[in-house]
Amino acid sequence: MTISSLLHKKDILVSILKHLGPGWVLYRLFYKARLLTGAVERQMPAGPWEEFPLSRFLGEPGLSHPPDYHAHRLAGSPPFFFHPREQAAYARLLRSFDRDGCPAVEEASALEKGLITYFGRKVLDLGFPPPWHHNPSTGGDSPRDRHWSRISDFGAGDIKFVWEPNRFAFVYTLVRAYWRTGDERYAELFWAALEDWYWQNPPQIGANWKCGQEISLRIMAWCFGLYGFLKAEASTPERLAMLARMAAVSGERIEANIGYALSQRNNHGMSEALGLWTIGLVFPELRKAPEWRARGGELLEKLGRELIYDDGSFAQHSMVYHRLMLHLYVWALRLGELSGHELSPGLKERVLKAALFLHQVMDDDSGQVPYYGQNDGSLILPLSSCGYNDFRPAVQAVLFLGSRTRCFPEGPWDEDLLWLFGPDSLQAPVSDLPKGDYHAPVGGYTVLRTPESFVFTRCATFRDRPSHADTLHVDLWWKGQNIAIDPGTYSYNCPGVWDNPLARTRYHNTITVDGRDQMDRVGKFLWLPWLRGEVRGAVRSPEGSMAYWEGGHDGYRRLRMPVTHERGIVRIDTDCWLILDRLASREQHAYRLHWLFPDLRHRWDEGLGMLSLTTPGGDYAVRAGVLGAQGRFCLIRADGSSPEGWKAHGYTCREPALSLSLETRGVRVVFWTLLGPSPCEITWDDDKVASLSGGKWRVTLEIEWDTERMILRKADYRGGNEDHLATDAFASSRLGWRRD
Repeated sequence: MTISSLLHKKDILVSILKHLGPGWVLYRLFYKARLLTGAVERQMPAGPWEEFPLSRFLGEPGLSHPPDYHAHRLAGSPPFFFHPREQAAYARLLRSFDRDGCPAVEEASALEKGLITYFGRKVLDLGFPPPWHHNPSTGGDSPRDRHWSRISDFGAGDIKFVWEPNRFAFVYTLVRAYWRTGDERYAELFWAALEDWYWQNPPQIGANWKCGQEISLRIMAWCFGLYGFLKAEASTPERLAMLARMAAVSGERIEANIGYALSQRNNHGMSEALGLWTIGLVFPELRKAPEWRARGGELLEKLGRELIYDDGSFAQHSMVYHRLMLHLYVWALRLGELSGHELSPGLKERVLKAALFLHQVMDDDSGQVPYYGQNDGSLILPLSSCGYNDFRPAVQAVLFLGSRTRCFPEGPWDEDLLWLFGPDSLQAPVSDLPKGDYHAPVGGYTVLRTPESFVFTRCATFRDRPSHADTLHVDLWWKGQNIAIDPGTYSYNCPGVWDNPLARTRYHNTITVDGRDQMDRVGKFLWLPWLRGEVRGAVRSPEGSMAYWEGGHDGYRRLRMPVTHERGIVRIDTDCWLILDRLASREQHAYRLHWLFPDLRHRWDEGLGMLSLTTPGGDYAVRAGVLGAQGRFCLIRADGSSPEGWKAHGYTCREPALSLSLETRGVRVVFWTLLGPSPCEITWDDDKVASLSGGKWRVTLEIEWDTERMILRKADYRGGNEDHLATDAFASSRLGWRRD
């Protein structure tokens, strides 16, 4: 081992200790030692189901006889989101959502034929019940003959392919179809799948016992099926007793290893806390139910305070995981309400704030949000026929939980309300939640809006593990279309160039220096050192014709010859955006500006640096250039040997996209990118002054090369009125929208 490699390892250890703390390091070393020595296996011994009789778990062992347990559940089931006796009343309301056919019944029928949906959009023909240990990405099976602690996460392909059907998300589809039609086939499909899983997954054996989060999400689906099919002919006493035993073993498994989930400081701990909370409330007859309920509630409170930031953003830096978190908490809070074990008002307020955050970054026309951060295909409460990328159902449900009003008018997303809150929720008034320019200061997210478009960016100092190296990435939406797009996530574990590459800086809409990421990737899910972002300021012109935001980060200051990067975003009139990137160092570097666009019909004029896109909403133009150096453009669509020119807006689903890059070498340079509906023109005079025109308006602006000042010095607008914007007197150390 060379001296340089030893020094590199030392730097990594120092960064880990700095960002994650010595306690985290010691716990992980201790946990690894317990795995290697077999201590985990001895703590949670495996065995056939016969060694885990229901009587072992019940507070009253006499209930273990299936007919007695069945009678007990029918006579005194704890409150749940809905009651089986309400099925007839629900059927009429559910059918009112089916104006274009009956998607729930169609999906259930496809499931009966063996068509299993993976990650919200990939449909595979595997048979039903699905092969619980099969990995269709490799064609092989996960080991089914050894303790889960001796199975690798990444040794045999992407384990998420094994886990996905084991989440039992199809149960929600079966219940939704059954309550619409009363067709007993759907109840039989549920119980047949549960029985098959029971025999194929003895306690603690195989990959499906490996992750407590997966177990908890499975418990949620099983409970939904228990109440959804409680009165069905297929719900025999033996099957109900079997489900109770499976829930009890699941609770013991979650409880015994929840420390590992908590060490991750993300939704794993939240999910496992919810698993304990749910089992404790839904199965109070279990001897450990009070302990699990108390422990789950305590952790849900603690993690909600720690990982949902004060501004409503979330520690996992991902919109999909943000929705997952909202689903966990709407389940937890509502179940607590119904059972008389309410979680605190402070927690409810925090979750409500998290839903408001998601509402602010949402596109109103489609219900979609930027594909920001890790996107693993999770949709853990599929209670409506809205698509995977529609976030309105989650936001509607949480805002109703907090205010008993709706934020969206009547639509298919209301089916979530019906399942979680009952028929009266469909009559709740609709409250208007206006949107405008928005900033979440802790998470570092900013949205600048016009009536037809918005820009989303992020500039944060990380308090929790980054997921992508994408600070200052810009998403742009126009007329419900995502014009400048995030690349998404392909797979967390894939051979070759597709092994989670889209987390890297070069595939996002930002700047790369010397081919380096903004942080060093030292593990599958670990970037070091965590960069610091600074929002340098934001200002609007007095008449509102222009707005300006600027941020910077220190990610490239770790280089041998440091580089500063600041990005300014200028909003001009209603739909024109100018993005300015200033790079400065003492020596030459290779700088690369990158943009990713959807795969639309287009024209490329390299001489002008202009990409013209033909969109459903009209023509849209992108023009880019660099000041202070000569640049070289490259436009790539669906490169055959790399992730260039691809997007993955569904897990393991990649689609062509347009990758536009501009590269140069220099000491100090300024990249500029103009985006807007045609026509929109720009000319530069002496690398400092630009003239822009957009049909009915004209703007002259001046930029600053001194890194001590903001990039935009001033701008003068002439259109229906005159307007001016200046940043000279603006305090860049503090963000606060102000009028010039």
